[in-house]
Amino acid sequence: MELLKQRILADGAVRPGNILKVDSFLNHQLDVALLDRMGEAFFEHFKAQNITRILTVEASGIAIAMAAGRFFGVPVVFAKKSQSKNLDGELYTAPVKSFTHGTINTIVVEKRFLTGADRVLIVDDFLATGNAQRGLLALCSQAGASVAGIGIAIEKGFQGGGDALRREGYDVYSLAIVEKMTDDSLTFRT
Repeated sequence: MELLKQRILADGAVRPGNILKVDSFLNHQLDVALLDRMGEAFFEHFKAQNITRILTVEASGIAIAMAAGRFFGVPVVFAKKSQSKNLDGELYTAPVKSFTHGTINTIVVEKRFLTGADRVLIVDDFLATGNAQRGLLALCSQAGASVAGIGIAIEKGFQGGGDALRREGYDVYSLAIVEKMTDDSLTFRT
């Protein structure tokens, strides 16, 4: 998606440790018009897949998933990164190591929000090594839900997570794939 690539080049910043900072428009402050275009792009790619539910993980994936959910007209479910008092049903759980934070969280979804009848589109802001996506896939597997695809805003192609998921047969559709990133530049996959 050329619009997203241009925005990354104009307003993104590379930080040490392969961190791409896009907080001015994607995961802290939100550019709603850009999110809307991203949701539409996911819809155009996956519209023939009979999606019944969109699944993401809190927190940065929620806005992107909501934009996609509006186009699909389906519920958006987000896996919570911790259990809380307002989770009162049976749960699906999966461990996820955060690339950015370097921590392991147990993500949870109440069983009533993800079922074997669902065709799920997984949506997230970043894909690096694929840990978050694998956690979401594990939740879908526990539920017996089928995964119709994985929609990613920004994939760090040089970290291999997306390519590994594609080799396993998943339809991974990334709006921008960063092929190479250094302290002063980045290159997109064409």
